[in-house]
Amino acid sequence: MNQHLFDRAIALDTLAPGRCAGRTDPAWANMVGPFGGVTAATALQAILLHPDRLGEPVALTVNFCAALADGAFEVEAQAVRTNRSTQHWAVSIEQAGETVLTATALTATRRETWGAQEVRAPQVLSPAGLGRPQLPAAVEWVKRYDMRFAEGPIPRVWDGEGENSRTVLWVRDEPPRALDFTSLTALCDVFYPRVWRRRATRVPAGTVSMTVYFHAGSAELAAVGDGWLIGQAESSALRNGYFDQRAHLWSQAGVLLATTHQVVYYKE
Repeated sequence: MNQHLFDRAIALDTLAPGRCAGRTDPAWANMVGPFGGVTAATALQAILLHPDRLGEPVALTVNFCAALADGAFEVEAQAVRTNRSTQHWAVSIEQAGETVLTATALTATRRETWGAQEVRAPQVLSPAGLGRPQLPAAVEWVKRYDMRFAEGPIPRVWDGEGENSRTVLWVRDEPPRALDFTSLTALCDVFYPRVWRRRATRVPAGTVSMTVYFHAGSAELAAVGDGWLIGQAESSALRNGYFDQRAHLWSQAGVLLATTHQVVYYKE
């Protein structure tokens, strides 16, 4: 059976406990370096592979210090504190002797408790009802996902008249792949920069910091299988060269799987 392109991209070879080697994959190329979502997933993968890991991911924050160049890199993951049911992690990716990414993460043993979900998935047409858009893929990584926009696709006419930065879409891996923590991390980054909804030109933009909160454990993710997720993204404020980008991802059954928040720079 052929290895899925996502699994190929996040593959790591263990050099020593907590230290791994990886390599960028041209299938995930972005405008500069690889797609940030797959780089964030690679940082999480280093934690998941660590022999001392406790529990499952609850939160992950990655800071993109510099563009990852095509080629080899090394990842270091260290458990800086282990409690009875929680574990705190520090991760870094190094390339050519320089740090290009830093990350922190929380893993934990989840316990069954009372729960409630206050944020509901938007009501939109089904993926089949929306159909697949006939849009050219400006960068290679976009081909790795099937994205069907219910609201807020990238504007075809750059007239600067967007009233809000909201996008709602269905998305899944292309070809389909069973959902897990690493692929969910990458999916949290599929939304194009919100500034492109509000400006007359596609200004340069890039994520500086990205946080993912996982609201589901491995059992809930397994129940999704290779099915569709529905996502919604928007911004709170865009000014002075930076904006935030917040998003939610639900399963097709309406279960909230993750929320994510980014800080993105842009320039004119």
